[in-house]
Amino acid sequence: MPAITNLIARGLLAQIFLFAGLSKLADYGGTQAWMEAMEVSGDLLPLVIALELAGAAALILGWQTRWAALALAAFSVVSGLLFHADFGDQTQSILFMKNLAMAGGLLLLVAHGPGALSLDQRRATSARHSGAVT
Repeated sequence: MPAITNLIARGLLAQIFLFAGLSKLADYGGTQAWMEAMEVSGDLLPLVIALELAGAAALILGWQTRWAALALAAFSVVSGLLFHADFGDQTQSILFMKNLAMAGGLLLLVAHGPGALSLDQRRATSARHSGAVT
């Protein structure tokens, strides 16, 4: 049961980044304009999209999970501070807290790893077996 729970948790954490990256691709110009309206360079948008899509894929597959989770946790905190720190607006406050909650879940992956149903675990198991043989 814990293995499937870890897989589901990784998928749930990843989905927000996957859909956010895809929506940024679908409305690239609008997203870039919004970033610039928030005084963040629109030139960063390709890096943001790459981080969201690659990070989501890494979490789903359980590949380089700790590094991907750490990068996405940092991104969640920074983007929360940049885009959702208007604490006088209840919606923005909730979005900020959502980003912090995402960072918390991602940091649990950093601390505990992806679980058994992951490429990281498969690689570790394979390395142990090949090390025992030689």
